[in-house]
Amino acid sequence: QVQLVESGGGSVQAGGSLRLSCAFSGNTYSSNCMGWFRQPPGKEREGVAILTAGGGRAYYADSVKGRFTISRDSAKNTMYLQMNILKPEDTAMYYCAAAKPTIGFVTDTRCRSLLAEPATRYWGQGTQVTVSS
Repeated sequence: QVQLVESGGGSVQAGGSLRLSCAFSGNTYSSNCMGWFRQPPGKEREGVAILTAGGGRAYYADSVKGRFTISRDSAKNTMYLQMNILKPEDTAMYYCAAAKPTIGFVTDTRCRSLLAEPATRYWGQGTQVTVSS
């Protein structure tokens, strides 16, 4: 069983930065589809960024483009989300996710589908990010 553990959340003022980490533990695991999601207070969960093709391709929500960077360190079995120029509207619980092993090439569209379904993904417990104005 693969477990995902997020860390790095906290409270920061607007304009500041945080780096979230998502550590994979359990069986040896390498995913070609992983990402970050967030759920603001009282709102629906939304996708923030995904990483496909072994970490070679990144896709971002329009609201974070140019400010957030998703990356992975395969040697450390860890995925990151570097968040810069944070805004109060970035306040949310942040979750990392990774697709379970799958056959075939994973496009960004397929990756989003895989991460959207509990049956085809691993999911972390979340880390809180609070941005004050």
